[in-house]
Amino acid sequence: MLKFIARRLLTGLGLVMVLSVLTFFLLQIGNTDTARRIAGQTATDEAVAQVEERLGLDKPVMEQFVSWAGNALQGDLGLSWFNGQPVTDAIFTRVAVTISLAVGSVLLTALIGIVLGALAATRRGWLDRTVQVMAVLGQAIPGFLMALFLVIVFAINLDWFPATGYTRFAVSPLEWLQSIALPIAALTVGSIGGVAQQVRGSMIDVLGRDYVRTLRSRGLPARRIVYRHVLRNAAGPALSILGLMFVILLGGAVIVEQLFSIPGLGPLALTSTSKGDLPIVMGIVIVTGIIVTLVNTLVDIAQAWINPKVRLS
Repeated sequence: MLKFIARRLLTGLGLVMVLSVLTFFLLQIGNTDTARRIAGQTATDEAVAQVEERLGLDKPVMEQFVSWAGNALQGDLGLSWFNGQPVTDAIFTRVAVTISLAVGSVLLTALIGIVLGALAATRRGWLDRTVQVMAVLGQAIPGFLMALFLVIVFAINLDWFPATGYTRFAVSPLEWLQSIALPIAALTVGSIGGVAQQVRGSMIDVLGRDYVRTLRSRGLPARRIVYRHVLRNAAGPALSILGLMFVILLGGAVIVEQLFSIPGLGPLALTSTSKGDLPIVMGIVIVTGIIVTLVNTLVDIAQAWINPKVRLS
């Protein structure tokens, strides 16, 4: 198992490194006037040259990357080019907000999606058709439209939740829950149908296998067969799609945080990318890549625990 985990972690870290290289050089292609924006549009050429020298932009791109990578490997992600704030401070004050949204959405999606998928597979009929319609609509409706709909209904018309803003848990747990309720709902609604559809398909496949018919012939209760045997054997594909959903929801949080004015990684990523703040963007890429690697590793561990054959693949 330890070799299995180490292999997964090394693969993920390799992907993070490749992603870092690609991101760095792509940003360098677009950052042609960053020094001018930092110095000011009315700055003299001498002032712009001083900014380039201070930031190392006057050096070859490969030399800039080697310098950045060497510092990053030591845990130093540098300073923001625009406000001088340490990158680690800028990111770690916001990453918990984004992770809380993504994790909350995944847990809610898993809970509702697995229940609906199991019911659709065992009872079929109108519930089965409803789950399939939900899966199609969830993929068709853009997330920002769902967010706007939830704000209009539950924040403006019913006044149950705040339309925008964020309250930290340490300040008020109740207000914190109210501030993240609509963002999590906006991220979750579109994902439930897909997870339910995956669980439904997996359970229908397992329900048709010989050992399930054998268990039924022995007179075991249907509920026990479904929840102790069928659901566990059908959990593998569901775990895979939940891991993928986490990555998708982590990306979707960028737009949702912007819409709800939540101080997560989303607004920071958008503003830093538009300004060309390379250290901040690279820091976000590194942190996000590590988070995704850890989540995928946990999913693989869960898969291996459910099905030991996965460890051999």
